Amino acid sequence: MPTDVVVCNGCCCGNTDKGHPEVPIKLLNDEWEKYGLNDSVKLRISKCLGPCSMHNVSLLRTDNGTTWIGNLSENIHYKALVDWAIQVSEKGSEIEIPEILIPHKFERFDEVVIRD
Repeated sequence: MPTDVVVCNGCCCGNTDKGHPEVPIKLLNDEWEKYGLNDSVKLRISKCLGPCSMHNVSLLRTDNGTTWIGNLSENIHYKALVDWAIQVSEKGSEIEIPEILIPHKFERFDEVVIRD
């Protein structure tokens, strides 16, 4: 499985009309380009990933499995995703997620369908 960061920007995630913080897509794309991450960690912007109650959800996928994180409300959370991707590109997929994201981890039991 390739390593990737899947960021939801679907029906609820990033929907300011529903009271959710905007997903900083431009920031993420710019950082991925700045650090040349797409060769080692693919950034994917997806439509709805499903767990809408968590809003602003992202999925980290590596050979070691998947990690769901949600309720990302500040740019610092998304910058932590960038930092994780940089570390993975330099050291491999054994890297733990940044400490700031640990309280945002959750378990997802349904099948994942990524909608590009």
